[in-house]
Amino acid sequence: MKFAFFDNDEFGLVTGAEVVPIPPSLVPGTDPQGRLLELIDSYERIRDGLTALAADGSGRRPLAEVTLRPPVPRPTQLLCAVKNYADDRQGVEADFFLKSPLSLVGSGATIHLPPDAARVFHHEPELAVVIGTAGTDIPADRALSHVFGYTGFLDVSARDLGSTYYYKKSFRTFGPMGPVLVTADEIGDPHQLRVRLRVNGELRQDFSTGQMANRIDRLIEVASHVGGLVPGDVIATGTYHIGMGPLQDGDSVEMSIEHIGDLHARVVDPQQRRWDASGVRLEPASPRA
Repeated sequence: MKFAFFDNDEFGLVTGAEVVPIPPSLVPGTDPQGRLLELIDSYERIRDGLTALAADGSGRRPLAEVTLRPPVPRPTQLLCAVKNYADDRQGVEADFFLKSPLSLVGSGATIHLPPDAARVFHHEPELAVVIGTAGTDIPADRALSHVFGYTGFLDVSARDLGSTYYYKKSFRTFGPMGPVLVTADEIGDPHQLRVRLRVNGELRQDFSTGQMANRIDRLIEVASHVGGLVPGDVIATGTYHIGMGPLQDGDSVEMSIEHIGDLHARVVDPQQRRWDASGVRLEPASPRA
């Protein structure tokens, strides 16, 4: 099944190109993250009720007419894998940085580039894992049983700012997520998904999750050993760096992952800075005489 938060944090079941509101009587909660955690906890018990809700379709609305929110509103941990693809920046051991959950926005949102003097702002499309079952020291051979589902994640990065990942990665709006949360049973093998990213219609990144240097079971094993994992935690699995390019004012970004869908974002930079395709800053044009 597929789920989404939309408009004023309504919770919905996605069927095709439509979303059906889920009544609080079926999935209660005092806030969006609480409702997600209730869904994760009760999913197997209420599947028949969700199926009936989809068939009834009361209040269904076209996805194109709603404002999508992050499908995981406020994870306790937003863990981002470092150099986790077999590319020109491949890492050796599984490792992470923590990105602020306050950076999260939904599909269709605007990425606001801050005035800080980054060398360049980059896009990094990633498959994100949503944890369903808590655990510490989870062995790799049992790790995938702790996964509730998957979503898309765009890790926006400000290069060469500060000395920590926090400064480079955690600006507001630097975490577009979505468009929806897809349960693990609909994904099958998460290491056989095609990920593509286009900017203004131009294809920049096109890779398979099978090119991960550390697979999801290993990422869960390491993350659960260090801090443990709880339901609703998110592990972003890293990006294939080849083809990564700059984001700048006016850009339209589209990221797609098989079985999950298309995540859209716009870019606004009040300073209207420009970079070439390789990320070299371009000087502003001289004013006309």
